[in-house]
Amino acid sequence: MNELERVNETVKSIRQKTSLKPRIGLVLGSGLSAFADCVEKAETFSFRDLPHFPPPTVDGHPGKLLLGQIGAHSVAVMQGRVHYYEGHPPETVILPTRVLARLGVELLILTNAAGGLKASMNPGDFMIITDHLNLLGFNPLRGENLEAFGPRFPDMSEVYSATHRQKLSALLTRMKIPYHEGVYCAVSGPSYETPSEVRYLAQVGGSAVGMSTVPEAIAARHMGLKVLGISCITNKAAGLSATPLSHEEVKETGQRVAASFSQFLRTYIEEL
Repeated sequence: MNELERVNETVKSIRQKTSLKPRIGLVLGSGLSAFADCVEKAETFSFRDLPHFPPPTVDGHPGKLLLGQIGAHSVAVMQGRVHYYEGHPPETVILPTRVLARLGVELLILTNAAGGLKASMNPGDFMIITDHLNLLGFNPLRGENLEAFGPRFPDMSEVYSATHRQKLSALLTRMKIPYHEGVYCAVSGPSYETPSEVRYLAQVGGSAVGMSTVPEAIAARHMGLKVLGISCITNKAAGLSATPLSHEEVKETGQRVAASFSQFLRTYIEEL
């Protein structure tokens, strides 16, 4: 069974339970899953109950897919994601993205927890992703190209939609929520970066670093989706903080900013 067949089988399983056709998809990163409470009339699917959908193994990723409404818009919201460092092959990491696209999603909002690479960034800040550096060591499109998904050599000149970035920037300014804009660096993990690696990432143009998002963004653009990326800066990267890094800090920061995050993201979607 190839990737297209696996994706179609998953979509068929979802379609047997709901006729909702989401136009906006969201992936909620570590500590940000509370936003799913904003979804109205939600039909909920556990990743474990969907064929070929890998269940997350990381605390802070509940592993649920919700289809419902936010304002006038139909949405598909993933509470959590799987990562390459969990042992999954790239095609498994991006399968949920493929499924969202085949369900009808046109705009994919990718959120994550990230370490800040700039001294001006503090835990709890938000960053609009302007571009990325793929330092994972793989490209999720490697291997046979299926034309049903997209072209062999997709253009990546504008992975993160300038139009949607500008709209979100205007909204955050209006709501008086401080934010940054910058380049997201994706590394494989699961170990956090060393201080030397952090200095290197900053020197090559990075603004924040994490272990997700980029495979999904590449797969989404391959299929013609618009992409908006948002990082929650949950900690200062190694060498910039006096305390050791921990996943507990990531979750705690996500919980602390949950209300603000949900407020601006819900408003953003409602105003589209």
